[in-house]
Amino acid sequence: MSLRNCRNVKVLKVAPVGQQERPDEFYEITLEYPDWDEWRPGQFVMVRPVAWPLDLVWGRPFSIYTADETSLTVFIQKSGRGTARIAALRPGDEVAVWGPLGNSFAMEPDAPTLLLAGGIGIAPFRGYVERHPHPGNVRLFLAHRVPLECYPYDIIAADVCADCMLEKTSTDLQAIIDAMGGLIREYAEKGGLVLACGPTPFMRTVQRFAKEYGARAQVSLENRMGCGVGACLGCVTKDSAGHHVQVCTRGPVFWADKVEF
Repeated sequence: MSLRNCRNVKVLKVAPVGQQERPDEFYEITLEYPDWDEWRPGQFVMVRPVAWPLDLVWGRPFSIYTADETSLTVFIQKSGRGTARIAALRPGDEVAVWGPLGNSFAMEPDAPTLLLAGGIGIAPFRGYVERHPHPGNVRLFLAHRVPLECYPYDIIAADVCADCMLEKTSTDLQAIIDAMGGLIREYAEKGGLVLACGPTPFMRTVQRFAKEYGARAQVSLENRMGCGVGACLGCVTKDSAGHHVQVCTRGPVFWADKVEF
C-alpha cells in the first residue's frame, strides 16, 4: 500500500441500526470517499479517529461495506473501547483511513455463488452483491444471534435469493450447521463457488464441509489487526503448509484448503 492510500477524511453520517431491539450496538458509518482508484469486495480499511488519545494507539479494521465516488461506508458492531469510540463519532469529525487493504473474494459471474455469513460477517457481502454482474446467480445464507433487523439482510435480500436462521439454543445451532452442510454440498455438486465470512467456529464449519464435499470455498478471516499493512504481526495465522502468514496482507480472504484455524 502506498502512502497516497492513507489520508484524513470527514465523517458524513453515523446511523444506528436496529435500535428498537438492540440499542447502541450496530452502526453504519459513512465517510468521505478517500479518492481511491479502485476497491474490490472483500477488502477492508483501517479507521482511526484523529482525536483519539494515546491510550488507543491502533486503528480498527472494517470490511468495506459499500462505496461510491462520493462516500465510503462501513458496517460495525460495537464490541470494545475502540469500536465504542468510533460509534460515538459525529458528522464533521475527522478520521484517518488507510486502504483498500488485503485481497478480495473471487467473483465468477456465471457460477452459482453461495454467500455464508455469520453475524457481522455479512458486512462485505453488500458490496459483493452490488458489484456482481449477475446477482441472480447469488444466494445468501445468514446465521445470526441478535434480531435480524440489526443486519442489512433485507437490503441484500432485495437483490438475491436469501435465507436466515436465528441461533438461540443448541438445537438451533445444530439446525444451522445441518443447513450449511446441505447448502455447501449442493453448491459443490453444481461446481459453484462458496464464500464465507464470520467468527472462527463458523469458518471452521465451512472449511470442514468444503473439504468433505469438495467445494471450492473461500473464507474471510476476522483476526485482530493493529496496522493493516503487515508490520505489527498481530493478525498472523498459519497456512496449510504450517507457515505463519499475515492475514492483512496475504488475506483476509483465503481458499479454505489453504489456511489453518
